[in-house]
Amino acid sequence: MATLIDLVETPVRELNQALHTPGGADVWRILNPRGAHAVACGIREGLAVDIEGHVGYYCAGMNQRATVTVHGNAGTGVAENMMSGTVRVRGNASQSAGATGHGGLLAIDGDASARCGISMKGVDIVVGGDVGHMSAFMGQAGRLVVCGDAGDALGDSLYEARIYVRGSVKSLGADCVEKEMRDEHLAELAELLKAAERDEDPADFRRYGSARTLYHFKVDNLTAY
Repeated sequence: MATLIDLVETPVRELNQALHTPGGADVWRILNPRGAHAVACGIREGLAVDIEGHVGYYCAGMNQRATVTVHGNAGTGVAENMMSGTVRVRGNASQSAGATGHGGLLAIDGDASARCGISMKGVDIVVGGDVGHMSAFMGQAGRLVVCGDAGDALGDSLYEARIYVRGSVKSLGADCVEKEMRDEHLAELAELLKAAERDEDPADFRRYGSARTLYHFKVDNLTAY
């Protein structure tokens, strides 16, 4: 049975302290988040946390091992710097979703705003809808899957992160190019879609990655830096 915490009665600080305490409950249900910031941040154990409503900034930031589900929309920086585990947003996410994430899976059922996956370092992000401009900016490692459309400057200054887009791309950022979709990429994408509870056909996606021309300074590329 889940442990119930009502944020009308319990401050977020007390909630997070309880989630950080070893030997506590394994299953949690959070009521009335009402846009509160930093809900369920820094969890280090394999807990299951369901948040019933919308959350504000940095929900589930620095997550390790836990499965955190937001039954609503999420504000800026959801799952920021997550290390492992799973974070699911059943609605939409604001900007910088999954920023600097090192591992785990961030699954967003709706749309994500600007800079989704900025400076991602190994996290996998699957967005069921569209993403805004400069998504995967300076993406170093990991995979960004967009089941809808992507905004301007997708993958700007990309390193080795992989990007899959089903819909249209408004524009590609500096050093981001479309690449061949080989069998291993189709298999990889199928696994990611399944993990995110999606049923899109991998064959409908295109792959984007780094052209690797910005790895070293070249005066000819001065305007692109």
